[in-house]
Amino acid sequence: MQLHISPSLRHVTLLPGKGLREFIKVKVVSRKLSYRMLFYALLFFTFLLRFVFVLTAVDSIDGENKCSTIGCLGKKLRPKILGRGLESSVLEVMYGILDQPLGKDELERRSDIPQTLKEFMTEMKEGGYDAKTFAIKLREMVSLMEQRTRIAKIQEYLYRHIASSSIPKELHCLHLRLANEHTSNAAARLQLPPAELVPTLVDNSYFHFVLASDNVLAAYVVATSLVRNSLRPQKVVLHIVTDKKTYYPMQAWFSLHPLSPAVIEVKALHHFDWFTKGKVPVLEAMEKDQQVRSQFRGGSSSIVANTSEKPNVIAAKLQALSPTYNSVMNHIRIHLPELFPGLDKIVFLDDDIVVQTDLSPLWDIDMDGKVNGAVETCTGEDKFVMSKRLKSYLNFSHPLISKNFDPNECAWAYGMNIFDLEAWRNTNISLIYHNWVEQNIKSDLSLWQLGTLPPGLIAFHGHVHNIDPFWHMLGLGYQENTSLTEAKSAGVIHFNGRAKPWLHIALPQLRSLWTKYIDFSDNIIRSCHIRESS
Repeated sequence: MQLHISPSLRHVTLLPGKGLREFIKVKVVSRKLSYRMLFYALLFFTFLLRFVFVLTAVDSIDGENKCSTIGCLGKKLRPKILGRGLESSVLEVMYGILDQPLGKDELERRSDIPQTLKEFMTEMKEGGYDAKTFAIKLREMVSLMEQRTRIAKIQEYLYRHIASSSIPKELHCLHLRLANEHTSNAAARLQLPPAELVPTLVDNSYFHFVLASDNVLAAYVVATSLVRNSLRPQKVVLHIVTDKKTYYPMQAWFSLHPLSPAVIEVKALHHFDWFTKGKVPVLEAMEKDQQVRSQFRGGSSSIVANTSEKPNVIAAKLQALSPTYNSVMNHIRIHLPELFPGLDKIVFLDDDIVVQTDLSPLWDIDMDGKVNGAVETCTGEDKFVMSKRLKSYLNFSHPLISKNFDPNECAWAYGMNIFDLEAWRNTNISLIYHNWVEQNIKSDLSLWQLGTLPPGLIAFHGHVHNIDPFWHMLGLGYQENTSLTEAKSAGVIHFNGRAKPWLHIALPQLRSLWTKYIDFSDNIIRSCHIRESS
C-alpha cells in the first residue's frame, strides 16, 4: 500500500500493491474541512501508532509487581486495554493466597488491618499495591470480620440460651402468689373438676384434650384460647398434667379462674396410680440422660469455648442443655395410654401453643388405623420452618441410624397431635421409644442431641397420619419473618423455639397473638407486674 499526496495537498491517493493501480480520490472541500487539518490528522494517527507500540513494549518489561504505564494498570484492574485481559497467572497468585489458612494469632493485636470496606478501598488506591498485596490485605480483613462475626453470633446464642432457660421474675412471682392463695384461701383449693363432673373425665363422647405443663400462665392461655374458640365448650374436657411443685399454684389458678362450661382437670404426676407403681422408664431414662449430658457437654462454657465448630452447631448444643428439652413434661407424652386408660382418642397440646379455631373437627378425621395425627414439616412456603426431614434431627453418619431410616423421609411436629390411644395400645411404640433413648445414652448422645422429637420420630415411624397444615402452624418462636396475617388465619399457632411469648426475648410483632387471652386487669396478674408489652 502506497500513500501519495499531491503537491497542492488537494488530493490524497492510495495505491494498492502488486502493480494494480486503483485510485481512491478524496476531494477536500476547503469550505468545510481544511486540507491542512487533514494533514495534521494523518500525522497524529501516525504518532499514535508509534506510541502504542512503545507502550506495549514497556508494559511487558514492567512485569506483575510494578506499574508505570496505563497498559499495566489496566491489566491489574481487569478491564481489557487494547484487546488484552488479565493474565491467568495473576488470578492463580490471588487464589493461592486467599486459600491459605490464617491463624487466629496472626490477627491479634493488629492495628494495620482495615476495619471497613471504605478503609480497604482507600488504602488500595493510595498504596498502589500489586495483585499479591491486594489478596493478602483482603484475606486479613475478611478473616478478621469473619472471626468477629462468629464471636458475636456465639454470644447471641449464649445470651438467648440463658434468657430462654431462666424463669422471668414475673412468672416466679405468680407461682409464689398462687401457692400462698392455695394455703390461705379455701376458694383456691376447690376440687377440679367438681364431683358431679368427674364421670366426664372418662366419657369418650366428649372432646378430650391433654396439656402437660409446669407453667401456670402458659397453661391458662392454652386453656382460655381452647374454650373461647370452641363451638361446643360444654363438650370440652381439658386434662392438665403438671409436676408436684406446680400442682398447688395450678390448682389455685383454675379454682379462682374457672372456664365453665368446659371441664378442667388439674392433676400432678404423683396422683396417677401408674406413675407411682414400680419403676417408670421415662424417669430412669431422664436420670441417665442428665448424667451423660453433664459429663459429655461440660456445660455451656465449654460449648462456647469450642473454636472449631460452627455457630449453628454450638446453638444446637446450647439448646439441648435447656431444661425444657429434658423436662418430664416433655417426655411424659410417650405414656399417654397408661396415664389415660379409659380414653380412646385425645388431642395433645404443648403449653406454647395458642388455639384460634374450634378443634372438634379433629375427631372427624379418619386416621386410617394410624396412631399419631400430625402436620408434616417438609413442605410449605416457609422453607426455613417447613423443610425438616429425618436428617434434620437424626445423625445419619451413625450406622445404627443410617441402616434403619431414610434421611430424606419427611419429619412431623409435636405441639398439636391427635393420638388414637386405642390403636396405640396395640403397638410397642413406648417400648421402641425407650430402647432408642437407651441406645442414644450408650452412644454418648451421638444418635441425636436435641429434645424428645428425635426419639418420637423413631418410635412413631410408620404410625403417623398426615393432617392439614392449617391445624398447626410452626416457627413463631424463632422465625422473625412469620407473616402476621398467615398466623392469624391458622387453626393453632406454635411458639416453638427460644422466643417464648412469656419471655422478654419474644418476637414483639407476634406476642399479641398470645397476650390477647390474658386478663391484665386481674389482681394477681397486676400484683406480679405482668404486662401486655414486655
